[in-house]
Amino acid sequence: MARVAFIGLGVMGYPMAGHLARAGHELCVYNRTTAKAEAWVAAHGHGRADSPAKAARGAEFVMTCVGNDDDLRAVVTGPEGALAGMEAGGILVDHSTVSADVTRALHAQAEGQGIALIDAPISGGQAGAENGVLSVMCGGGEEAFARAAPVIESYARICRLMGPSGAGQLTKMVNQICIAGLVQGLSEGLAFARAAGLDGASVVEVISQGAAGSWQMANRHETMLEGRFAFGFAVVWMRKALAIGLAEAERHGAQLPVTALVDQFYKDVQAMGGGRWDTSSLIARLSR
Repeated sequence: MARVAFIGLGVMGYPMAGHLARAGHELCVYNRTTAKAEAWVAAHGHGRADSPAKAARGAEFVMTCVGNDDDLRAVVTGPEGALAGMEAGGILVDHSTVSADVTRALHAQAEGQGIALIDAPISGGQAGAENGVLSVMCGGGEEAFARAAPVIESYARICRLMGPSGAGQLTKMVNQICIAGLVQGLSEGLAFARAAGLDGASVVEVISQGAAGSWQMANRHETMLEGRFAFGFAVVWMRKALAIGLAEAERHGAQLPVTALVDQFYKDVQAMGGGRWDTSSLIARLSR
């Protein structure tokens, strides 16, 4: 069992840290909102700290799961950041969805201190975090990954090294690109079924058994038909992820016409007041 610091107890990090505790690891948690950390400790025991640096002291592994590039820099760098509390030989595992640029910059900084950084963004949503069945796509060194993988597997269905630093974030971009097109296609299909007078649930029961089937269809069609959008990854975070992917695509000369279009559709959802709705809310703009 390992000594682990977990930084960022949001909808994903809170249950992920819980799985580590249940697996028998020794945890110290930090969250920007102290009440959230106190609630986690009340539920799971273990310790909490008043800064990322204090949480990281003595930890073999430091896990971060925060919102964006700026949030990640804030909890990792500076006199109160995790790197200030870590010792050489430690491993920093970042589960945030951020740019490959900030990942590579922090990797270089960590390496200068003798610390390995693994970018390990996650997919599977809130339910995947709660059930411990996340997909974890990693970038970094093979030796560090081999040490970290058994710890990560406390909340993962699959955990794979995709390449050097930044490869995990690039793989997460592919994930979001694929999701964007799938959700838009499902939204249009369900909206068409409704307009044509078909029973949406019956349609899905039939077509989900064939080539049209997908995770989104299986897990979101009912709530989409009912107009309920409080199930996981929010539109504001999806637009952040798509913006990162679109910028990276431009750098590599890759064409993402559908992704760019769906990003604008999500912008429409935001204008409807749906910034905190989940990503399946694309269907809402089709029935305005």
